Amino acid sequence: MTSSTLGRPARSDLTFRQKVSRFDYAFSPFLYVAPFFILFAAIGVFPIVYTMNVSLYDWHLLKGQGDFVGLENYVSVLSDPFFWNAFGNTVSIFLLSAIPQLVIATGIAALLDQAIRGKTFWRMSILLPYIVAPVAVTVIFLQIFNQYRGPIAGLLELFGLDPIRWAFDVLPSHIAIASMVNWRWTGYNALLLLAAMQAVPRDVYESAAIDGANKLRRFWSITIPMIRPTLIFVVITATIGGLQIFTEPKLFDSRTNGGGDRQFQTIVLYLYELAFPRRDFGQASATAWILFLIIVLVGLISFAITRAIRTADVKPARSSAAPVGAQQGES
Repeated sequence: MTSSTLGRPARSDLTFRQKVSRFDYAFSPFLYVAPFFILFAAIGVFPIVYTMNVSLYDWHLLKGQGDFVGLENYVSVLSDPFFWNAFGNTVSIFLLSAIPQLVIATGIAALLDQAIRGKTFWRMSILLPYIVAPVAVTVIFLQIFNQYRGPIAGLLELFGLDPIRWAFDVLPSHIAIASMVNWRWTGYNALLLLAAMQAVPRDVYESAAIDGANKLRRFWSITIPMIRPTLIFVVITATIGGLQIFTEPKLFDSRTNGGGDRQFQTIVLYLYELAFPRRDFGQASATAWILFLIIVLVGLISFAITRAIRTADVKPARSSAAPVGAQQGES
């Protein structure tokens, strides 16, 4: 039975306009999304592949490509104590910024989720630090953490305490840089979490309140589980951003690449030092790929934790459903 007998014209019977319409219906979605993939291939995929190629050569900034060295650049970077110093600094600054940032952002989102006056004003206000340029943020915090003339130095002097060497000691410099990161990104993450909290059905809270659950109990038992996907997204993005931190430590002491004693040099600052002052693009590219693999590893760990949490959520439901099935079988 042919298509014409079914009331539909055969392909050979279609007019040119009908063929164009059918082609447009089938292929236009791919044309609409093609610009993104073309830009992604040109700006994202190509630099990654090219960087891998550069990391396998003795590549100088001015002289260009040299001899093929294979994995020698990776071995040199991993055996360099300065790299491990930068790795430790990166992890330290990340922990000092990501953990308080997540806790404060969740608390701010929970407060803005309540019935308060001027919701729009407060929501826009917490986003202002994200809009401010990083250079301006650094200038402000350089005055705050000034060893002798800053407000913190004034408070310490008032209580008879010695000034803190913010730009010279390891832990104080990490706290100062983490404070800049927290001030800039906490409001942004709070809005993401607030949007997730707004999507939680209100009748769930009402049912819990009728059952006698207080606000804290409702927050831990309802809000946190319901916004878990967004919470995990915020954790992953904060992790990626924390491992790639560059602007704040670079501007904190623009004369050096992470302090005179490398006390707050991060992995990206170490990469920057290899690429430009040393002009060793081979080792810099190898460092970039090592950082990429570290981020992928952290992402896989986050995925595994997420999967474990979901599995733990499913098991009680299955175990509670089993007696019901058994009772039905007995009846």
